[in-house]
Amino acid sequence: MSNSKMQTPPLPKGTRDFYPESMRIQNYIFDTWRKAALRFGYEEYEGPMFEHLELYTGKSGDEIVSQLYDFMDKGDRHIALRPEMTPTLARLVIQKGNSLRKPFKWFSLPRLFRYEKAQKGRLREFFQLNLDIIGTESIYAEADLLSAIASMLKDFGLKADDFCIGVSSRKLLNVFLAEIGVADTSKVYPVLDRRLKIGKDDFYAELAAAGLSAEQTKKLDDFMDSKGIDEVASKISSEESKAALDEIRHLFKTLEAAGVAESVALDLSIVRGLAYYTGIVFEVYDKGKSMRAIAGGGRYDSLTEKLGGQKVPGVGFGMGDVVLANLLEERGLLPSSKQSLDFFVASFANDMDKVFQVASELRSRGFNVSHPLAPAKLGKQMEQANAQGAKIVVYVDGDKAPAGGFEYKILTTGTPGAGSLEEIAQIKA
Repeated sequence: MSNSKMQTPPLPKGTRDFYPESMRIQNYIFDTWRKAALRFGYEEYEGPMFEHLELYTGKSGDEIVSQLYDFMDKGDRHIALRPEMTPTLARLVIQKGNSLRKPFKWFSLPRLFRYEKAQKGRLREFFQLNLDIIGTESIYAEADLLSAIASMLKDFGLKADDFCIGVSSRKLLNVFLAEIGVADTSKVYPVLDRRLKIGKDDFYAELAAAGLSAEQTKKLDDFMDSKGIDEVASKISSEESKAALDEIRHLFKTLEAAGVAESVALDLSIVRGLAYYTGIVFEVYDKGKSMRAIAGGGRYDSLTEKLGGQKVPGVGFGMGDVVLANLLEERGLLPSSKQSLDFFVASFANDMDKVFQVASELRSRGFNVSHPLAPAKLGKQMEQANAQGAKIVVYVDGDKAPAGGFEYKILTTGTPGAGSLEEIAQIKA
């Protein structure tokens, strides 16, 4: 019989371990996201971590399967771990139908899974903030979402010149493609989405393979390079395209009123690869575009209809935790990963019953409190207090305390003192 030890399997590729230090950073991101979403009036929802595969193939086609973690369960059902949240949201809307009061604003913080090449800024398992507005075609919904993005990024300490929200329009692009004679756009959009990543020669070659002439490609390339609304206006002709451009103009006017115009810019190079987008689309980048998009989204007015329900307009975005954390770390904006406690309760004589009693009383007042878990010399207790980031140590059996009171020490300043538990609880260390 072999006595060899089993070799511990490595961390699965594209995933992360969250030790307490990492979890404190992660919770800071989650808490900031959640507070911002609630401040803008969004309600939180959740769904299952896996869905029937057809929910994703119905939205994106069978080719999506190569990007998923999918499996057959014990009931021979084809299941997939969720790669995004929008199809689940659409299913929830379809299931409730007209019983949902519309429009409504929801948010979620799902754990998502995608089987793709793991690289900087992109993992196979990640978290994402999703904000969506369902039940209105009004451009004010987009204005609300973009205002929320700008506000929450500033909550993290980012300045207006640290990021940019690039805005485009699939509606405008659709009309322009029709104006220059492109009938079948199904092969064109994936190329447009990769335009800035593949270089001009490959861009022209791939559009030629998709059936566009050199003249059509040149017009399209110039159009996507437009730097402002007035320049776009000079390149369009139909009433339909002018209406789509007016929608962007209206959006920018509202964002100016909301005080976030400095963070927003027209960027027709943004396409968003997903086929279900129907109107305004947007992506958020660090100002130098040195990283992947921090967030992205847009309007999807036909998704519920595509998945078998009634047509319900919607618009939303996702903001991943990986790129955001990278940006915050680069800017020196992540908080300390060290533990922090309000109080550590210690004992000179290892009176553990008294330690537990005092710790319980402090916790009942709403404080975070720790203490030794076994009798130990005071020096060891103090080492533990410092390691856990305690602000104040309370000694349950010091001989200099008043009757019914306790000695204490403020660790941040080294200041000793004594007083009742009520008095100690009032100290702001």
